[in-house]
Amino acid sequence: MSGGEGSLRVDKWLWAARFFKTRGLAAEAIAAGRVSVNGERAKPAKAVKPGDALAIRRPPYEHLVTVLGVSERRGPAAEAQKLY
Repeated sequence: MSGGEGSLRVDKWLWAARFFKTRGLAAEAIAAGRVSVNGERAKPAKAVKPGDALAIRRPPYEHLVTVLGVSERRGPAAEAQKLY
């Protein structure tokens, strides 16, 4: 876990934070316009860093989260929740 330093692609971050089961599903949601970073529509390669605000629309829910940390790997749910 990379605590809070640096940045990470938004599709990798969504996968590591357990919003999507695979990075491919995360990329599909981003391409469909269901993910925005700091109020702007995101692309899969968009870098996110601690402090960024994400809006993730997974009908019927919309998750509004702030990035607290980045991680290259997908860990247990308890660790993933520390990322936002």
